[in-house]
Amino acid sequence: MGHNLNYNERTGRYSFFSVKEKAWHNLGQVVTDYPTSQEAIKHAGLDYEVVKSPLFTNSTETLQATTDLTAGEPATVPNYFANVRSDNNTVLGVVGKDYHIVQNRDAFAFFDAIVGGEDGILYETAGALGNGERIFITAKLPDYIRVGNGDDVTEKYIFLTTSHDGSGSITAAFTPVRIVCQNTLNASLKNMTNVVRIKHTSGANQRLENAHKVMGLANTLSNQLENIFNEWATVRIKDDEVKKLIQLALSPNKETYDLLKQGAEHELSTAFKNMIEDAFAYAMVNDTQQMDTTKGTLFGAYNAVTGYYQNVRKYKDEEAKLQSIVMGGTAQTRAQKAFELCSGFAKNGNGILP
Repeated sequence: MGHNLNYNERTGRYSFFSVKEKAWHNLGQVVTDYPTSQEAIKHAGLDYEVVKSPLFTNSTETLQATTDLTAGEPATVPNYFANVRSDNNTVLGVVGKDYHIVQNRDAFAFFDAIVGGEDGILYETAGALGNGERIFITAKLPDYIRVGNGDDVTEKYIFLTTSHDGSGSITAAFTPVRIVCQNTLNASLKNMTNVVRIKHTSGANQRLENAHKVMGLANTLSNQLENIFNEWATVRIKDDEVKKLIQLALSPNKETYDLLKQGAEHELSTAFKNMIEDAFAYAMVNDTQQMDTTKGTLFGAYNAVTGYYQNVRKYKDEEAKLQSIVMGGTAQTRAQKAFELCSGFAKNGNGILP
């Protein structure tokens, strides 16, 4: 089951919802209107509690030597607990005594706190993976990044994921997504951050409540991105320079990067060459690359890299794609490299890549 979406046997539904369009292998619930947080929780099948339950084990010779237990008598495992899903008693993971559960409703409360009023957060997708041990939410902010004359617009999203199995922290990230082709543009600027991580400790809920103050940086970041993208939309770049930029941005390691800098392309692997050709073809012929803001521009070259990972590259499953694009994986690091290369190109002003 490549999608890894949780299937709730009690309700007979997959734990996922999206607004207007299906995703994730056409599974889950589609709603026509943006839901409230309370509605979104139910649509996504996230309306369950998680509780910490003591762990027990049958006594062994070691336990008998340190306790008064008789053989076969269950013993409590000290300092460890099972996180259990309350609606079906599924064990989601084993955690330590200091682990603090952040309920699904608290994750939505984080979003509700970011933007208030009638023009606030718009919940677009949410769901649960595996047995419900990992959840994710994407919500749209009410304004946009506009490039050029306004025809090329970028929606602004905040993505949140958290786990109930002890495997990681609560992560919230700002990510702009181009409406016309759904390119995820995770570009971090110098001295800025687009990610907030919160550990599952006793103060997690309080920090979750205050996280929206940190995420306020998203507005500053998006304003800076708008200025940068509009500048890049006026910078011309030749086709061979686009290909070179793609090669450098997609380099998987220093060895490949050095070969490219030396002009030794004949020594590159066939797999890497094929990847470059796919990305370059996207840059040259995709409809979204034929706009005034993207055709022959530095902004188009940058979008060729992000668009390749979003729309062309094959992934093992949707969770792997999510990890790569949003959660600090390969696509995100390559987008950051493309951002740095484009910044250098624009700064040099002479059509020379660093």
